[in-house]
Amino acid sequence: MKITVFLLLFFLSFSLFGGVIYVTKYRSDADVLIYRTKYKSDADLIVYVTKYKSDSTGEDTIWFYSKYKSDANATIYFTKYRSDADLQVYFTEYKSDAEWKTSSRFRGIFK
Repeated sequence: MKITVFLLLFFLSFSLFGGVIYVTKYRSDADVLIYRTKYKSDADLIVYVTKYKSDSTGEDTIWFYSKYKSDANATIYFTKYRSDADLQVYFTEYKSDAEWKTSSRFRGIFK
């Protein structure tokens, strides 16, 4: 019983960290390679970037950029080539537009 409660609390607290992202300078350090698209129609994921960490809580589509790798849920690297990317991302100015456009094995990695 105690183990069940502990595991439940552990997984609930993990999901509260939200879309905290660290951008690495090195491709080899990244969990996900990202290609920035010019058009929504080309994207796998539409992302809204927030200035506040609390806005990204539990969200896969709302990102907060962390200065520290240890604080992040995922480490990303922006690649110049679409063919190298794991995900194609379009960045929107509107929070309401943020969504997954395709099914992906990376769903949930940014939470």
